[in-house]
Amino acid sequence: MKKKMMSRLSALALTVIIAVTATGCSNAVTSGEQTNSGEASQAIEFPNAKVSISDGKFNVDGKELWINGANTPWQNWNDFSGNMDEEFWDKTFEELVSDGINCTRIWINCNGENVVRLKSTGAIKGINEQHWNDLDKLFALAEKHRIYIMPTLLSFDHFKNTNSSAEKWRKLATSKEKCDDYAEQYVKEFCKRYGENEYLFGIDLMNEPDWVHENSECGQLKWSDLCYLFGKCASVIHETCSTPVTVGLGIVKYNSDKYEGDKISDENLKKVTGDDNAYVDFYSTHYYMWEKQYFGFPFDKTPEQFGLATDKPCLIGETSNDDEKEAGMTLTEKYKSTYENGWNGLMVWMEPRTDEEYTWYRYDLTKVATNAMLKLIPEKIDPLGVHGYSTSDTSESGAEESGN
Repeated sequence: MKKKMMSRLSALALTVIIAVTATGCSNAVTSGEQTNSGEASQAIEFPNAKVSISDGKFNVDGKELWINGANTPWQNWNDFSGNMDEEFWDKTFEELVSDGINCTRIWINCNGENVVRLKSTGAIKGINEQHWNDLDKLFALAEKHRIYIMPTLLSFDHFKNTNSSAEKWRKLATSKEKCDDYAEQYVKEFCKRYGENEYLFGIDLMNEPDWVHENSECGQLKWSDLCYLFGKCASVIHETCSTPVTVGLGIVKYNSDKYEGDKISDENLKKVTGDDNAYVDFYSTHYYMWEKQYFGFPFDKTPEQFGLATDKPCLIGETSNDDEKEAGMTLTEKYKSTYENGWNGLMVWMEPRTDEEYTWYRYDLTKVATNAMLKLIPEKIDPLGVHGYSTSDTSESGAEESGN
């Protein structure tokens, strides 16, 4: 990784030295080089990196952004309640960026036991102040490494019987008044603090609410209640900041009119809330091979063929990085096929490991695939050129790191 990073940093330094400073921009980057007179070389400024959506694609400064992504969900579960290991995330972001990963999904609240504190009635008791302190550090690191973060605010784990606060979360989610309070007290505060951060890619309101609806161990809540919660949160986000919103549904079954109906469609969220700002900005459905017998295979299909609406960007927000045998294609082929079929990104699932060479599960497979995509479409993975990626540089790295 050191050789690869030096190559890319050298390329970036050269760009900085010869580039003329852009006007009307933010994000200054200084090379650290000095001139013969001892003065620091001229800094280059990049346009604002905030993601927007137009024509069904993610864009940065008018250029398309393709999500060459991954999930690095937690280090030790509920990390962001006063337990964040800043050095760990600093090294993680450095490694991800070195392998062309431009966005990572992080669960900033795994099951809510020490982040949003609830009364027995499901009403909000308070927010752990250490949560904000940890997120301040996390977003500072994202800015340092120029990597996008998609934070996940809730999960089915909040509602699971094994969570001591499960009943409280079920009471919150089935009360419009308490949903409103959650949106106002937590989601709005999150947006006020981080909503305009350039490297906040999008907000994932909940991880796999499908299981909160389907599984008895998670309460089997009605979709009308869950969608009210999503709609109110989405509305508050749209009123407070410009960050796109999504819900990480576990299966396309509830994200498509081809099956049970798109539960998070504009029509449905606006209907259950009576609020025109209640909508998601992109789809981020999850996919694992057990789903194939029920819903098909997304990697040889366009989002529309898989069953998703085409009026919003569509990315695969979770999928396995080590199912080559079952999928019949390598992870690299999955990434490339996703891109070629018109998806707007792919984010593989990786849990932290302590018993292997790599910090993240089968990162050896992930980085080969993301480097291959970096070689294929560097201008869409780093549209502002902030990382100094180049075609020649990436062509070396994939073979070098994969051991080929």
